Amino acid sequence: GAGRQASRSPIPTPMRRFSPVRWLRATRPRQTDYRRLLGWAAAIGLLGGGIAIGYYYLLQGGLHLVWALGRPALSRMLAGLGLPDCPTWAVTGLGGLLVGLSLRWLGVPGEIAAVVDNIHMAHGRIDARQTPSMAVTSFFSIVFGGSAGPEAPLVQIVGSVGSWLGDRLRLPGERVRMLTFCGMAAALGAFFGAPLGGALFALEIPHRRGLEYYEALLPAVLAALVSFVVFHAATGFDGPLYRFAALPTVSLVTMVEGAGMGLIGGLIALLFVWLFARVEHLTARLQRRPVLLATLGGIVIGLIADLMPDDLPVSTLFWGEFQLRTLLDGQAALLARHGLWMAVGMLLLLAVAKMIAVGCTLHSGFRGGFIFPLFFIGGTVGIALSLSTGGAVSLPVAALGLMAAVNVAVTKTPISTTVILTTLSGSALMPVIAVASLVSFVATTRLELIRTQRSRTFQPSLPPGRTDESRAVRLSS
Repeated sequence: GAGRQASRSPIPTPMRRFSPVRWLRATRPRQTDYRRLLGWAAAIGLLGGGIAIGYYYLLQGGLHLVWALGRPALSRMLAGLGLPDCPTWAVTGLGGLLVGLSLRWLGVPGEIAAVVDNIHMAHGRIDARQTPSMAVTSFFSIVFGGSAGPEAPLVQIVGSVGSWLGDRLRLPGERVRMLTFCGMAAALGAFFGAPLGGALFALEIPHRRGLEYYEALLPAVLAALVSFVVFHAATGFDGPLYRFAALPTVSLVTMVEGAGMGLIGGLIALLFVWLFARVEHLTARLQRRPVLLATLGGIVIGLIADLMPDDLPVSTLFWGEFQLRTLLDGQAALLARHGLWMAVGMLLLLAVAKMIAVGCTLHSGFRGGFIFPLFFIGGTVGIALSLSTGGAVSLPVAALGLMAAVNVAVTKTPISTTVILTTLSGSALMPVIAVASLVSFVATTRLELIRTQRSRTFQPSLPPGRTDESRAVRLSS
């Protein structure tokens, strides 16, 4: 008893002499564990880059088959029968039918809101059994002209690879979540062509108040870098996506203009969310009939494209990544052909029609992301604003500022959006883009579209005896 009491005595024992060997032995397991984590992140980056390459070439082949070969051949056949050309709505309607059949036969894959929910509630686990449904459904959605991009499907597909790897390695829940983040970052780093921005976006999107899963930052960046190198080594390095002939210098005037773009972008996002909600309300009664809903949605997407003025160099189809570059390069020709106010009106009409097309796409069962469509909407209004002011607000400030502001207001990702757009434009306007992003972020704190975004410390009320681990891992809309 005396010995036990002595061992509990508060009197400190003499300090042991520092030994480098003992210190290395004590720290080696933890360092080795982190090195393994980085190795797994690099492996996910390799896999993610390979998946992105396959998905990219599959989409390119599908787009060429449908729009460069299939539709012209069908039009020639109809012309031989004395009938008019094949309308756009017939092609997109066929795509909608294929989307609906995919949903019925393969199941309904989750959307980005479900991915975000699983980040918080299921330690990031994404059910890999839904990957075939997402791959097939998103393929038909994008190839047949849906106004949504490949980023969200890639996030779920590659993110599920990280989740699957974590489960196979029997890692604790927090490490599984980190590997899921690595998969998401790998997908975005490859598709955006901005590895740092893609990693930051993957970590920002689960929250409404900035990045919180900071411990996954370096593994996510590593995965995104590896995936970026693998993907662009196969597809080519093209440099900045959006190039501007002349860039203004960063000054007090351009910073004030950037802040103004933040406010205008918040208003545009408000209109987008309102239209998105109206389309959701209109399609609510058909949600239990996926084939009919998707087919009607495809027809409406095509009708919107057919109703656009023929003189516009782009349409509302597809996700808008390269269409926006066409608008930026051809805005002077559009102005010369139609005059100032007609050109501005056509651009604003295009932006609103794109909002409606995005809503019809995502609420009719089509699968895809809305990041590049939001960039397209903001950039199109930015071109119109620059033209209407006679260049008083420079095109780069108006376009990039509104692209950032609209996306940030909807996705709540001010830091990653700034990095992504700075990389995509190859410009030195990061301070201007940043102020537009932050002003939009602050001005639209009550605006929400991804309702599952929340703090990592959020604890929902659960029935007695049920924990977040018992929540279903399966993604659902």
